[in-house]
Amino acid sequence: MTTELPPYWLRDNCPCAECRDPRNGQKLFQITDLPDGLAIAARAELEGHLEVLWSDGHRSRYPSGWLAREADGDGRTEADKRLWEAADFAAGLPEAQWSAYLADPAEQAAVLAAVRRSGFAVLRGVPVRERQVLAVAESFGHVRVTNYGELFDVRVEPDPNNLAFTSAAITPHTDNPYRDPVPTLQLLHCLENSASGGDSGLVDGFRAAALLRAEAPEHFAVLTRTLVPFVFRDRAAELRADRPLIDVDPLGRIREVRFNNRSIATLRGSAAELDAFYAAYRAFAAVTLRPELQLEFRLDPGDCLVFDNTRLMHARTAFAQDGRRHLQGCYADLDSLASTLAVLHRRSAALDELAALFAGEGAGEYLGEAVTMAEHMLQAGALAEAAGAAPQLVAAALLHDIGHFHGVLHGRDLMEGQDNRHSDTGAEWLARWFGPEVTEPVRLHVAAKRYLCAVEPDYRAKLSEASEYTLQVQGGPMSEQEAADFAAHPGAEDAVAVRRWDELAKEAGAVTPDFAHFRPLLASLMR
Repeated sequence: MTTELPPYWLRDNCPCAECRDPRNGQKLFQITDLPDGLAIAARAELEGHLEVLWSDGHRSRYPSGWLAREADGDGRTEADKRLWEAADFAAGLPEAQWSAYLADPAEQAAVLAAVRRSGFAVLRGVPVRERQVLAVAESFGHVRVTNYGELFDVRVEPDPNNLAFTSAAITPHTDNPYRDPVPTLQLLHCLENSASGGDSGLVDGFRAAALLRAEAPEHFAVLTRTLVPFVFRDRAAELRADRPLIDVDPLGRIREVRFNNRSIATLRGSAAELDAFYAAYRAFAAVTLRPELQLEFRLDPGDCLVFDNTRLMHARTAFAQDGRRHLQGCYADLDSLASTLAVLHRRSAALDELAALFAGEGAGEYLGEAVTMAEHMLQAGALAEAAGAAPQLVAAALLHDIGHFHGVLHGRDLMEGQDNRHSDTGAEWLARWFGPEVTEPVRLHVAAKRYLCAVEPDYRAKLSEASEYTLQVQGGPMSEQEAADFAAHPGAEDAVAVRRWDELAKEAGAVTPDFAHFRPLLASLMR
């Protein structure tokens, strides 16, 4: 397999601590630091890894799963999207309640994934108050400030600088095509909508562009190569960006649509070029107006629409001024949304891994006690929660013995007289996802046992037979100086609290919440 891999590519992706900072994964060398004629001197496949010895003496170790992984994209092109027509949402729009979105990471991930894949989602029950749209944007990213400010009001204005601030119908368009870069996300939060009319509409611009490509490839080609001058001017701003109506990546995949008839300035070129452009432009505009592509719905107070401004065209029907229609909007960017979604997926995968440990190895015996490993840890977490402990201490109590599953030595080795240092290996393993507020009590909970046995004779007297045995393997009670040093440690108090719950969590048959109960708490603490 390695003979098919370019050596510089393979070496450039070496994951070892000499090549990458273990804290952030960034490379510690320049590509020019690698010697000319770099080659693989030897290789071996061991324990699910490919180990490579290089001609310059360096050694690399690659997980086999990483080598087999397909190339990842940035999720911005049509290849990663669900192209749609209005009928595809006959059963309902992608939506969620704001309260559930805030409380449940899985619900938040579903909403953000819908925006990324289908181009939009609607949050219901968002508090109807001024500036709340900013809180929605900040729940997954950062507000993009423009000449309209950090937010803008969509309502009838006496002296509008944009047709959006009138009661007129607005045909499908993308916003701010005259910006470089264009805001990639738009949010619209409905505060009031009692007027007749004023319904919202969306068109999948990628679907429209794909239809044009299939039906009139020559028109599609013209719109991907013709730079269109988009311009906006008012008393305080003058903005311009020259971009094609349909932008494609180097592989020819649709990546962005800019479409706004109100912002196209005078296009220059030969008569033949202008004729070709306007024929293509008219054909594309006609596709976007096809009834089957028009998804229409009404935003009610408390609804917040989040959509991809580089893909979806949004529209509005005209409305009578027999009532009030007031939306507040802001812009944000897809990279922040994609980042938040990736972190949510990463955390979910980590929690799935922890859940599997509780359900798998955790069902085994817990060091000679009357409970399983999982029962013991769940009991400890439940005791911490019942005591009103801070979330990080509940997490530490729940996960304190995770080190018995990881490291060179297992919990069984401890019972056979060999210290497996599970507090250290557990803390190191958990540090991939949790900060020291969780990992330090885990790391110190064995030391806390030795400390308590030194300073509280009654504590030691209550140890189970198995716990007394492991105390001796782990070093026995601390000396007076060791106890003083431990007490001075800033994490000692938390570690002692976890230790006390640990010692109590050995009741056979005790009813406790399952691991799923603790998932939201753990997710809230993960990095």
